[in-house]
Amino acid sequence: MRARVRPGIEPRAHRAILLSTPAVRLANVTKTFGAHTAVRDLSFEVPRGSLYGFIGPNGSGKTTTIRMILHILAPDTGGVEVLGEKGTRAANDRIGYLPEERGLYKKMTVRRLLAYYASLKGMPAADAQREAERWLERLELTDWRDAKVEALSKGMSQKIQFISTVISKPELIILDEPFSGLDPVNLEVLRGAILELVADGATAIFSTHDMTVAEQLCDSVIMIFKGDKVLDGTREEIYAQYGQDTIRVRTDGGAGVLESLEGVEQVLDLGRYQELRVQGDPQELLRTLTQKTNVRHFEETRPTLHDIFIRIAGPEAAREEASA
Repeated sequence: MRARVRPGIEPRAHRAILLSTPAVRLANVTKTFGAHTAVRDLSFEVPRGSLYGFIGPNGSGKTTTIRMILHILAPDTGGVEVLGEKGTRAANDRIGYLPEERGLYKKMTVRRLLAYYASLKGMPAADAQREAERWLERLELTDWRDAKVEALSKGMSQKIQFISTVISKPELIILDEPFSGLDPVNLEVLRGAILELVADGATAIFSTHDMTVAEQLCDSVIMIFKGDKVLDGTREEIYAQYGQDTIRVRTDGGAGVLESLEGVEQVLDLGRYQELRVQGDPQELLRTLTQKTNVRHFEETRPTLHDIFIRIAGPEAAREEASA
């Protein structure tokens, strides 16, 4: 059920109230399955009109949280509010959900499939047809509108699944690993489509274990590990909190000459160059380094979200992420 304007409130003022209300709010949510705690005392807010990254290794609690937002699961404790609705599935017609586990009706034609998904959200048939044509053209699939889904390539099928998620113009779009298995060309096409939707006013929650993609794409991120929130904020807030203590360097001496240097806490050997996590004055480090070897490149840079996550969650997180 869409929010109604209360008597005495002008439509413009009502819109301002809506925009100031988070698209999603979780307050002290815990969910258990037997002895396993999937999510523990989790609180966060997703601002309207934002692209919000929900990141962490597989098994961290992301999908359980998404299912609570969709009211597929109910929390054991705490509250979930979605698009101004509490404890109900009433907001679900205003949500588009792309699950990690894809599934389409393979014997249907693309045109009929998209019309069916639009009808599930109560979209008039004429509006659904116009929106389907627009998206098929946008994603370069117009020539396949009358093909059966089973005739499509994997990349085409994933793009059709995306269109079925957004065809009804949802206010909130939840994307669970949307780029999984896509080739670089289709990944860029889908990335552009997501950014276009957010620019037009939609709110998107982007769930992934690929922190590099989240770092490039999202306005704000929440990191969870084993059901616990370990970081939450805008990219700027996170970078400000963790500073610029990373040095990217290339020397004739390679990684071996770096590990014994005073102030160097960690060396990550990337072959052609190394990344150092340091304490102290980088210029002093550079002076010391030039006394030991020829320095070809020396750059101060900020830690990535991946680096920050590993610092917070520790070596165990690195092992789990590597096995994901």
